[in-house]
Amino acid sequence: MKKKLNVESVQSELRGGSAFFPGYKGQDSPPLPKEEPKQAEVVDTPSNERKVVERPQDSYDTMTPRHHDTTVSRHQDTMTPQAGTDIFEVVRKAVKQLGKEAATHRFTLEEKNKLADIEYTYKRQGIRTSENEITRISINYIIEDYLQNGQESILAKILKRLNS
Repeated sequence: MKKKLNVESVQSELRGGSAFFPGYKGQDSPPLPKEEPKQAEVVDTPSNERKVVERPQDSYDTMTPRHHDTTVSRHQDTMTPQAGTDIFEVVRKAVKQLGKEAATHRFTLEEKNKLADIEYTYKRQGIRTSENEITRISINYIIEDYLQNGQESILAKILKRLNS
C-alpha cells in the first residue's frame, strides 16, 4: 500500500509553523530582507578611548586573525615620523593593522628554520605569533629606521656593503 502525503499539513508547516523554516512565508508572500553579515571593529576615539563599532562586512574582506586587534587607520597616507618618535611604537601600530596585500618572498631554508625557531620559542612562552607577523615587524622596523636615520640606518649600511 502506498503512503499518502497530507499536502495541507505540509503547506501549513511551511507557511510559518515549522521549526526548520521559521521565516518562510510561502510563494505568495514577499521574500524576507537579507541581512548582511556584520563585522565588529575596535576604533580609537579622539579622547584616546576604545570603542567597538559594527559595520557591514565586505564579501571580499579577509578574516582578522583571532589573536590580533583590528585598528582603523585615521589617515590613508603613510605618516613620516616626527623627530624623537619611538620607533618601537611606530612599528607596533603598523603591525597591528591587518595586512591585506599578498606578497611572495624567497627565503633560504636556513632563514625559514630560524623564523620557525623564533615562533616556537615564543609559543612556549605563551606568546602567539607567526612567520608573517615576525616578517612584518622586521620590514616595518627597517622602513622606520631608514625614514628616521637615512644614510645612517641599518638598511643603508647593509646595502653599501652588498654593493661594495
